[in-house]
Amino acid sequence: MGNPLQSSSPAPGLRLRVNGRACDVPAAPGTALLHVLRNDLELNGPKYGCGLGECGTCTVLIDGVAARSCVIPVQAAAGREVTTLEGLGSRACPGPTQQAFIDCQAAQCGYCLNGMVMTVEALLRRNPHPSEQEVRSELHHNLCRCGTHVEILQAALRAARLRVGGTGADGEPAAPEARP
Repeated sequence: MGNPLQSSSPAPGLRLRVNGRACDVPAAPGTALLHVLRNDLELNGPKYGCGLGECGTCTVLIDGVAARSCVIPVQAAAGREVTTLEGLGSRACPGPTQQAFIDCQAAQCGYCLNGMVMTVEALLRRNPHPSEQEVRSELHHNLCRCGTHVEILQAALRAARLRVGGTGADGEPAAPEARP
């Protein structure tokens, strides 16, 4: 008798658009988007935290809106644009939000960082000039256990300035070509 947990036929494929690229993934439609991103596409920006959509470490953008990928079935992302941390920039050329977090040293253990960066990115796409209170409200449901809240807040406000080509707190130009 065969193993009832193994299927003799391959899993159905789904087509996703992740970080601007079309991807065919062999995942069952109900598989958590987070698992497909990490396991099938090897994108390690989104993290597994609580598995309940409450901590924010798994945050991605779906059509520009922050979404908790641990509770979203992959089929719900089919036909939509999914952006992960890797889609915002690279190590050699970080995006403005990523650069702001680097500039402000807004990470300690780094586990919450993906969720914080992606949530700030979604906010700035919606509202390029948020107030400090709007940033605080937006990040309210992202958990950080290390206590880098002050630096994260500074990074979010700096990211807004970087995105519009303003200057940083140090008075240096914030244009991408001026970044180290």
